[in-house]
Formats: sequence, C-alpha cells, structure tokens
Amino acid sequence: MKCVLIIPAWAPEDIFSSKTAGSQINYWQPLGTLYVASSLIKAGHEVKFLNGAFMKHDEIMKAVSCFSPEFVGIYSTTFGWKKAMFTASEIRKSEVRSQKSEVNDYTFIAVGGPYPIAMQEKCLEDSPDVDAVITGEGEITVVEMLDRLSRGKSFEGVEGVVFRENGKITKNPPRPLVTDVDSIPFPARELLGDARRYIPPPATYRRKPVAVIMTARGCNRRCLFCFQIDKERKLGIRYRSVENVMQEIELCLNQGYREIKFIDDTFAADYDRAIKITEEIKRRKLDFTWFASACVNQVDKPLLKAFKNAGCWALLLGAESGVQRNLNTIRKGITPEQTRRAVKAAKEAGITVYTPFLFGIPGQTFEDGLKTIEFACEINPDIANFHALTPFPGTELYDNIEKYGTMSADLTDFTYQGAAFVPYTMTREEIAELRQLAFKRFYSRPCFIVKRILGLRSFHDLKAAAKGFRSLFWLWLNNDVFRRSGNTAS
Repeated sequence: MKCVLIIPAWAPEDIFSSKTAGSQINYWQPLGTLYVASSLIKAGHEVKFLNGAFMKHDEIMKAVSCFSPEFVGIYSTTFGWKKAMFTASEIRKSEVRSQKSEVNDYTFIAVGGPYPIAMQEKCLEDSPDVDAVITGEGEITVVEMLDRLSRGKSFEGVEGVVFRENGKITKNPPRPLVTDVDSIPFPARELLGDARRYIPPPATYRRKPVAVIMTARGCNRRCLFCFQIDKERKLGIRYRSVENVMQEIELCLNQGYREIKFIDDTFAADYDRAIKITEEIKRRKLDFTWFASACVNQVDKPLLKAFKNAGCWALLLGAESGVQRNLNTIRKGITPEQTRRAVKAAKEAGITVYTPFLFGIPGQTFEDGLKTIEFACEINPDIANFHALTPFPGTELYDNIEKYGTMSADLTDFTYQGAAFVPYTMTREEIAELRQLAFKRFYSRPCFIVKRILGLRSFHDLKAAAKGFRSLFWLWLNNDVFRRSGNTAS
C-alpha cells in the first residue's frame, strides 16, 4: 500500500520565544516515525515521509495529493495536537473536493505519538476525521493494520488500536511492548532527504550531519513528570545488544553521519554495557563524536574517562533542582551533592556538561527557585537550561493534577516553555520571572563569558556564540521574554 507519514507543519515560534528561538531551536531526527517507516518498508509498503519542520502546510497537502496514499499516519505531541487535527481535516476536505467516492479511494487516517498514546479514544472523539489511534509502540501494530486494510478486514482484535467503524469507537487491548528490541529494523533515515537539516540547538554538537540513536527503550525510574508507555515500569529498560547498537552506528557512519546523539533516558543505566559500547567504539576505531545523557548517580570517573576516550564530547546530567525537598517531590532519586560530584568529574574528564533545571515543581517556592539558580552557578556546568515543569498527558503529574497544582487549558502551552503547570505555592508570573532571571544570571557571569570567548575554535563556534549572545541581549532588554498571552493555568 502507499503510505504517507506526516509531522504537521510547525514553526520555532510555536515552541520558543521569538526573541530566543535562535539559540534554542532544534530539529531532531524523528526516530519513532522512522522506526514505523522502516517496519512498513520491510513489509513491502511504499512509504513517503513529510516533515512539517521543513515544509509549510500547503506543501504537505500538495505532496499528499500528488502521492494519493491509501494510508496516512500523523504524529502528534501534546502542543501539536491541534495541528494534527487540522491536517487530518484538510486531507478529508481534499478528498471531498476531488470527489473520491470509491472505497479504494478513501484515505485511512491514523494518529500516533505521545499525545494519542496518552489520550487514546479521546482523540477520535475530538477529531471526526481520524479513523484510528495507535496506543503504543507502532512498528508491529501499523503493519498489522495495513494487512487488515489491504484485505478489507476489520481492526477487531488488533492489539494497540482504538478505531472508528460505522460510527462506533472500539478500543482494543493494548499491545505488549516489544521485548526483543534487536528485532526492530533500524530507522529509515533514507526518507529524511538532506540529513544536514537535522541539527540540535547551536553549541550542542561538534560535527554534522548528526544522527540520533536510541540504544534502549523504557526507563526504570519513576519521575513525576516523565511519560512512559509502560506506566507501571513493569518491563523496566529494554536494552538492545551491544552488537546491534554497533551495527547501527556503523550504518550511520557509512551514510555520512559524523556525530551521534544517544537519546536513551540514561545511557549509563547498565554500567557494564555502557563500558562495553565504549570499548567496541575504540576497538573498531570508529571516528565520530557523540553526546549522551546520564543520571548523576550512575556515573563515576572511570566511566566518564571511558566515554571521553571513545569520542564522547558532551554529557547531559539531569540536575533539575538544587533543593533536596524539590528533588524528592519529583521522585528524581538523586541529591544535589551527587549532581555536584558528577558535574565535577565529567568536567575533569574533559567532557562538556549540560544540566537542565526545572521551575514550577509542586511545593516549590520562589525562594527555592532562587536557590536552584545559585546552585546552577555554583556547580558551573558548561551549559545550563531552565525549563518550566510540564504536566504532559500520561504522566503522574497530569493524572493527579488536582493534588499538585493547576493546569493550562491551552495545549500549545505544553512545551517546557509555556508554564502549562503552576504549583499551589507559586504563580505563573513567578515561574516566568525565575526562568528569565536564571538565564540572565547564569550566562551573564564574567567567568562564563570569558570562557566562552576563549573557547571559540571555529566559525560554527562563532555562530553559536552569536546566537547565544543575541538571546542574552533580549533577556536583559525585555522582562517578559518567557511570558505569553493566552490561557493561563486554570
């Protein structure tokens, strides 16, 4: 069958402040969609991928019309749900305008991604133009759906699907998560077109093109704000074998990629496995730079040294807060002292350190936020980010929102930027003020500025620094960079 997989059109200003978007914008390779694409291709289907990060809505619609697909899969985050519904509606209107009447002319529209997985049948209730929702990992489910479609059969009994048939919504049982993750074909990166367009934010990569790889699925931690398909964490982390990971790394290098970002929730969850991956990279003499994330209580000097020797240039360490009470509330399972030690050890190993922090934690006060800013400046990572805690659907925070605070009615606030959640102990304005104050204090320190200037080694470094200083200029010039109009938390 002819299949189109779509990420609806979006612009950086949909997520970031227009004043700071230049230093924050990122274009990740959409691994979830590419995994589904590779499974469809393996099953013999013809697949086209349309990415709204680089296409306007009208361009997407024209491409869909020219391709005349029998199946359309639309990916949706929470903030992107309105755009997903609009895309589905426009596809339906296009069918009406072209006077398609035969059964075989009907385009079947399904949605998947974090928001549909969390909301399931509500997506069908919200959008009469959507025929089905994939409620979990899509690789096996979508292939089975297309087999049924090609034979004109009902989706009854297809695990992991909520579907509409004859005006009735039917919810099938969930599909068990894939345990043999080595069995899943590698993402269909050949559908991306020009890979050089897919780059992380400025200053967060050394070489390009940049590939994104996930060496494991799932998480065994229970952070209040984290979305996982396996909500009960029954399966924990499902690891790919070291050999399977190496095969994908070598494939990416053969395709021309020069840097890899490992986007596991924590690359160091299995200490020995992480060491084996670094040893294999060195043994095979693979020339690429890489970036990973890790929990601060899972790394030590030997592991960090092994990372560095295998080409790791940067590590994201989830600090979240400098106040132990706040860390306990979000069930992070770490201490500020562990963060302090991990940051120090990584910097001593010669690894660039990134640390994200959160404002708007349940029970957090404005004074707690100020202490977190002080903590960020004290531990002095190379790059710090300051987000608003977001209650994404399907998380513990979202499911128990009345217990923790209030939530915005506007889905476009759900971006880490819009303060979609406000704890009872703070106001939305205070969260915005803390974020602005944090960026100004951290990045205006003379020691940071001098180090950044002395660290310039290339034209790429200069461009990244220029974008960063431009954002800093707007932070000082405006007191409302992170405030936006629209629905407040309610």
